[in-house]
Amino acid sequence: MDVGEFDYDLPPERIAQRPLAERDASRLLLLDRATGAWRDRQFRELPEILRGDELMILNNARVVPARLFGHRGGIHAQPLGRRNPARHEFLQAQVEVLLVRQLSPDIWETLVRPGRKIPVGEQIVFGDGELKAQVEGRGAFGIRVLRFTSKSGFHEALSRLGHIPLPPYIKRADEPLDRERYQTVFARHGIAVAAPTAGLHFTPEILERIRARGVQIAELTLDVGLGTFEPVRTGRLEEHKIHAESYEIPECTAEAIAKARGENRPVLAVGTTVVRALEDSAEQNGGLPAAGKFDATIFLFPGKIFRAVNQMLTNFHLPRSTLLAMVAAFAGRENILGAYRHAVESGYRFYSYGDAMLIR
Repeated sequence: MDVGEFDYDLPPERIAQRPLAERDASRLLLLDRATGAWRDRQFRELPEILRGDELMILNNARVVPARLFGHRGGIHAQPLGRRNPARHEFLQAQVEVLLVRQLSPDIWETLVRPGRKIPVGEQIVFGDGELKAQVEGRGAFGIRVLRFTSKSGFHEALSRLGHIPLPPYIKRADEPLDRERYQTVFARHGIAVAAPTAGLHFTPEILERIRARGVQIAELTLDVGLGTFEPVRTGRLEEHKIHAESYEIPECTAEAIAKARGENRPVLAVGTTVVRALEDSAEQNGGLPAAGKFDATIFLFPGKIFRAVNQMLTNFHLPRSTLLAMVAAFAGRENILGAYRHAVESGYRFYSYGDAMLIR
C-alpha cells in the first residue's frame, strides 16, 4: 500500500502541547468499526460506556528519563595545553542521546544527534563525568550502540541527568510536571522510553469505577521504543522494517485472555502497544497469546488479521505512521480517516497529550 493513503490534514494548533489539568478531562470519540459511525463523549464517561463484561488489558510499562545531553569526550583528545581551540570546541559540542532499547544491563541501542560525527570508539560524557558512554556500534539514521559506565550506577545517574523524552511534535522542553503526567497511574515495570499514551487518561477513580461495572482488568509490559514511533521512510508500507520491542505477558493475563475468549467476552486493549504485544504473541503461539517474554516484531497494516483483540482504546496518531496503519487495519482505512476528519473539525486534541478514541 502507498504510504500516502494514510495521510490527513492536521492544523498545528490541534497538537496538544501540555496535558489537561485533570487526566480524565479528555474527550472520547466512539467509533463503530462495523458502520463507521462515531459519537462524541467524555473520557470520564468510559465506565458507563463499557458493556461490563470486557477484559481490559493495560500496559504497565514505566517511562525512564531516556533523553540525555552530553558532550564528546573525543578519541583524539590532546593535553589541555596543546589543544587546538577549534578542535576543542568541536570535541565539546553538545550531543543528544535518546535511549531506544536496552540490550544488556549497561548496553543500549540509542539515537544520537549529530550521529554522523560520532564514530565507533568515541566517548560521550554526561554531567561532570558522572555518566559516560562508549560507542560500540553504529547503524542507519543515527542509531548507535552505547556502553554506559557510572560510579553511582546507571539508573541512579539516569534519574538525575535524564530528561523525559517528550515526542518531537511537543515544541517545548520537558518540565517537572512531565515526570508525573507522561506516566500512567499504573506504571510499575519495565524501561519504556515513551509512554503508552492511551493509558494517560486513567485515574485511580476511573479504574475503580470500571472494576465496579464488572470489567476485568489485566496487565502486561511492553517497553515502548523506536518500533512504535519510527517514521515510515519507504513509499510502500509493506517495505517498512519495523523495530522490535520487548514485552512480557504474565501467566494470569494469558489465562484471563483464554477465559474471555472461551466465554465470548470482548478483549479491550488500552493502547496500540497492548495490541502489538497481544497480536505478536497470538501470531507466534497458534492464535492465542501466551505467557512469557518475547520481542514484538509484528507489523499490523490493512490486510493483516487480528487474532486477540476485539476493541481498542487509543489516542490519535501521526499521518503516514505505522500506528495509523494499525488502527486503519483494525477499523478500516475509510472509517479511521473519516473519524479523524471529524476530530479535526470538532477541535479534538491530538497525539500524546491529546484526546482518546474507543474503537469497537
